[in-house]
This record gives sequence, C-alpha cells and structure tokens, in this order.
Amino acid sequence: MSFASSWQVWALLAAMFAALTAIFAKLGVEDVDPDPATLVRTCVVLVALGGLVWAMGKIEGLSRLRPQTWLFLLLSGLATGASWLCYFRAMQLGDASRVAPIDKLSVVFVAVIAAIFLGERLSAVGWAGIGLIAAGAALLALAP
Repeated sequence: MSFASSWQVWALLAAMFAALTAIFAKLGVEDVDPDPATLVRTCVVLVALGGLVWAMGKIEGLSRLRPQTWLFLLLSGLATGASWLCYFRAMQLGDASRVAPIDKLSVVFVAVIAAIFLGERLSAVGWAGIGLIAAGAALLALAP
C-alpha cells in the first residue's frame, strides 16, 4: 500500500489541519462577529477547492453526479455551515484547548449514527475507544 492510498495517513493529515484550523479560528475571531468570519472562511474554502478541482481537470465530474448525491452533498454542506457557525461562536467564547476537543465529540456522534442508520459495527475495543473520546471531552468541558 502506498503512502498516498493510506486512509490512516489522510486521516492524520486531516487531524493536523483541523488542529491548525482551531488555532487560526481562535485568533481570527478574537474581536469580530464570528458569523461574518465564518463567511470569509467559507469563501476561502470555496475558492481554494474550486481552483484545485479545476486545476486537476476534475470539474466535469460535477455533471455526472446523481440527484441523490446532490441532495446528500447539499445536506452535508448545510450541516458543515451550521457546524462552522457554532464552532466559531464557541471559539470566540471559550478556550481553543477546550472547544476543539468538545467539537471532536462529532467522532462519538458519527459512530452512534453510523451504527444506527448505516449498519456499521464496531468491536468492543472500538466502542471502548469511542467511550474514551467521550470521557475525555467531558473531562475537558468540566475542568476548571
């Protein structure tokens, strides 16, 4: 298996970029309304990803998406926007070192929702890991 085809490598890179996102978000919303700040962030993502997809010659792939795919991507986009609005507001009000781990409770929610609606199954060790993530987020949220 090559480095580029390893889901673990891509997930680790995603986590590292998410960490940078948290730090930059905290610095970016110190003295501004987080809603317009989220709009700026979204525009940057749109332009950067649009340019990347175009440069890689993959823009025609949009025309091959099925209606069901469009629906789920639309819903995902709306959920992302809501998440980012809430995240920036939380970053403005709280410490990055506490907000980001609580935001990562999404891992717990994904595991539960995927088990219920997608039929995905985790082992006992997997569920223990999910429990530890939840416990860690709760400890950080409750810490003085």
